[in-house]
Amino acid sequence: QVQLVESGGGLVQAGGSLRLSCAASGRSFSLYGMGWFRQAPGKEREFVAAISWGGGRTHYADAVKGRFTISRDNAKNTVFLQMNSLKPEDTADYYCAASRRPLVTMYLDEYNYWGQGTQVTVST
Repeated sequence: QVQLVESGGGLVQAGGSLRLSCAASGRSFSLYGMGWFRQAPGKEREFVAAISWGGGRTHYADAVKGRFTISRDNAKNTVFLQMNSLKPEDTADYYCAASRRPLVTMYLDEYNYWGQGTQVTVST
């Protein structure tokens, strides 16, 4: 069992930056692939970024490539999402997720554990 708690969301102006954190509790965090997803009002949850168990592989949605960076610190059971050059269309609730698949995956149904989400609002 893995419990995930996101933090770091907030209100930021377009062009600004935020760093999201996801703290994991439970055993064997380093064996899980981790991902970030987001859900805007009235839209389906969508993939943002993923990182393999050791951090050596990452994958990004085209919409965030070059602006967002996913990383992890297995010693601290934490995964991060650095978001730069934010746009109003990045406004959404952001969710951290853990997958028993150790490599990167962008598929929502391959994630086994989810956090409660943190809200990100980007103003014009």
